[in-house]
Order: sequence, then structure tokens, then C-alpha cells
Amino acid sequence: MSLEEKVETLLKGEGLEVTELHFAPEEKKPVTRKNACFAVCAVIFNSKNEVLMIQEAKAVCLASWYLPAGRMEDGESIEEALKREVQEEAGIDCQPITLLQIQEKGPSWIRFAFLAEKTGGSLKTPEEANADSLQAQWYDRESLPKNIRKRDIFTLIDAGIRYRQSPWFCELQPVDFPSDVVCQRLLLAFTSSDADPENTDERMWLLLSKDSQLPVAASVELVKYCMPSIYEQLSVNTCGILGVQHNGRAPGQTDGVCLNTLVLLEYKEEEEEISLSSPPKLEDAGFRWHEVTNQSLRTEILQKIQEGSVLPVQSI
Repeated sequence: MSLEEKVETLLKGEGLEVTELHFAPEEKKPVTRKNACFAVCAVIFNSKNEVLMIQEAKAVCLASWYLPAGRMEDGESIEEALKREVQEEAGIDCQPITLLQIQEKGPSWIRFAFLAEKTGGSLKTPEEANADSLQAQWYDRESLPKNIRKRDIFTLIDAGIRYRQSPWFCELQPVDFPSDVVCQRLLLAFTSSDADPENTDERMWLLLSKDSQLPVAASVELVKYCMPSIYEQLSVNTCGILGVQHNGRAPGQTDGVCLNTLVLLEYKEEEEEISLSSPPKLEDAGFRWHEVTNQSLRTEILQKIQEGSVLPVQSI
């Protein structure tokens, strides 16, 4: 598969095999599923545009309300974990429509939030309360319970409402590709001007490893390792997630996750001694810049950057 074909694959939300890691020497030991927490969360609406909420049974947050959510279990796919959590906590069956947001606290804690739809079952009643939850109810966005467990769900609910009204990225599901660590494949672009897809004179370069692979790293901190002398003058903008790769079938071997991430590299300020017509100088022989000469591919990347038509990621 050519480089252009690989980039097109990622832009379509599909996956690529993780064959090599490009971690910086000073980075900590790669995070694996063994020392990371993966969780799921569901945003589900009914025909009245009410959102599904569950009442917590855990002692630390007893009787507070939250979206159906919980940790993935060993051997599960992300979709399997979502369906199980919704069934256990809310009593209904569901089908994911799209990933809605990735929430993270660094590579050791990642939550996959989905917009989903009810496909069967009935809401858990107070008479069916157990260790998973006390009950489930539909609530209008403007009349949510006062005792919300954590306010981070408000952005998810609002994102779900917005996506149902006007989707800003194509429906996206996790793809079945194994990875033994938690990592990011970086589609990292540098442009010669203002990343304008209408500008046919725009030049673009992608960061590649010396063997012409898109780098797979622990995080965008790889930029600091590649360009230490000029790093403070650069702005590293994570535009969003193009795709999520996961395979949970072999715990400890294939159940890491690879986030295919679109990144725009820019200079913070224009300075006379800096040339914007070429990318920053790389200071590690393990990496190189590749100029994108295919205009349609360059335009496609720029449109995703400008329109924000990628899965958002939120640090919480």
C-alpha cells in the first residue's frame, strides 16, 4: 500500500496495522492495557429528544444521576462493552450510531463516548435495582436531575444533540486492529501558509519515519523530540481523531488502542528568520518530511483541518 493510500485509509476512518513504534527515548515505558483504564459512555435519546440517565448504586455516588457508563472488561471489544454497560445499568439493548467523543486523562485513562440508539428492552425500574444501578429514566436536557454525579456529561449530551441536528463528521466506529500498547498514529501536517483548502498554491508536508511510515508514538510530544531547538516556537494543534483501532480478544497482547490522530503543526508567530515556505528542520535522523504533491489529497486533509470534521478529543 502506498503512502497516499494509507493516508486515504485513515481519512476514511479505517485502520492500519501497527507494525512499529516511534517512541522518544525519554518517554516512559509504553502504557499497556494492564496499566490503563478503558471506559465507555452512552448518549441515547428517545423520540421525544429526552436523554437516557441512570441512578447510581455505588456507595461513593449513591442515588446521583449519570449517563450509562463504565469500565471495559478483559476480552471485550469497545462496542461489546458499550452494549453490556447500557444493558446492565439501564435495562435496554442499544446499537452504537457513532463515536461522539474521546475523553482522556493521558494514555492511562481513556473513555469512548458514543451516540447510540435503543433497539429493545425496557427501562430498569426501582424494583429492579441492583449493584449496577438503582433505576433508569428519560430526561429532557433542560430538566435534568439536580444531583448529577459529575458535570462532564453535559458536554456529551450537548454534543449528542448537536450531532443529531447537524453531524459535523461522518459516523465513526472502532475498527478491529490489534495493538499491544496505547498509542497514537500521527497524521501530522505542516503547511506553507494558513491551511486554506481553496489556496491551490498551498504546500503541505507530512511527518514520516525514516522508513516512510506515519509515526506511531505515545503522544504528540514526539514533536518535541524531533525538533527540540525550535519546539518553543511551534504550535502543535491536535485537530481530532480520524479513527480508533482496538482488538480486545487477547488480553495483554492485542487489547491496547491506537488513535489515528490529525495534527496541524504551525509557527506561533511569524519571524523574519523563519521561512514558512518549508517545514521546521528535523533534528533526528529517524524522521523526515514528505511533501504532499497530490492536490486532491492535500485538499482533503486541509478540509478536515479547517472544518473540524474529525472526532473531538477532550482532556478531562
